[in-house]
Amino acid sequence: MAYKWSDDLLTGNMQIDNEHKELIKAINDLLDACSKGKGRTELERTVKFLSSYTKTHFAHEEALQIKYNYPDYNNHKKYHKYFVEQVENIHKKLLAEGSNIVLVGEINNKVGNWIINHIKREDVKVAQHIKSKLK
Repeated sequence: MAYKWSDDLLTGNMQIDNEHKELIKAINDLLDACSKGKGRTELERTVKFLSSYTKTHFAHEEALQIKYNYPDYNNHKKYHKYFVEQVENIHKKLLAEGSNIVLVGEINNKVGNWIINHIKREDVKVAQHIKSKLK
């Protein structure tokens, strides 16, 4: 089942919102490929993209948090570190085992669900904090 972008995922920061959309698109592209029997081929590309792009995205988010003195920065950074580790673990499994449906499930469950929940629970707090500083 594809992830749908909705207004409750908006942070109000165009760069961050666009990056979130790219992350969700990558997962949706993988799920779409799976529905067409091409998931194993797409899996490696998706894992490489997520491994690289999340680090870039999190660096952007963390820079904003530092700039606006976000009070929960240390915890937020820990969430990002945990996520990067999850993606790296999936990448290691992919290299060791090759593409398989279990890893597709991990991308969907561990990565896709984490991103959506993290945006709704944590990133919106960051966005609210930044908005309060801009007033």
